Amino acid sequence: MIRITRLTDYGIVLLSQMAMEPERRFNAPDLAAETRLPQPMVSKILKMLARSGLLLSHRGVHGGYSLARPAEQIDMAQIITALEGPIAVTECNEDLPGSCLQEASCPVRGNWLRINRAIRDALAEITLAEMSRPASLRLVSLGGRR
Repeated sequence: MIRITRLTDYGIVLLSQMAMEPERRFNAPDLAAETRLPQPMVSKILKMLARSGLLLSHRGVHGGYSLARPAEQIDMAQIITALEGPIAVTECNEDLPGSCLQEASCPVRGNWLRINRAIRDALAEITLAEMSRPASLRLVSLGGRR
C-alpha cells in the first residue's frame, strides 16, 4: 500500500485551512485548535513548510505564518515533497541518483521511473486551492489512460 505519513496528512489539513483565509496570519496554537491537531505537531509542520518556501514566517506581535503564494500556485506534489522528500514508490528515484545499489543493472528501473513520474504528475495537477474546497468529481489520470 502506498501511503503518506500522518505528518503530511496533517500538513495538507493545515495548509487547506490556511488557504480558506489567505489574508490571515496563523499562529500554531490557534491553527491547532481550529483543526483539532496536536500543537507540537502543528508547530513542527509549520516550521518545515516555512523552510521549504511554502509558508512565510512573520515575526512580532501580529506575527505567524501565511501562504508564500496563492493556493492556486501550490500543488500536492510540492507539499508532499516538502514534508516527505522526493515522491517515489520505490528507492529507485531520479531525484536521488545512486540511492539504490542495484540502479546500474536494474532491468525494471525505467518502468519504476515512469510510475514515479506519473504519480508526481498526477499530484501536481491538484492544487491546494482545490484541496481546500469540497471534493469535485474530476478524476486525475495516471499516465494519460482512463
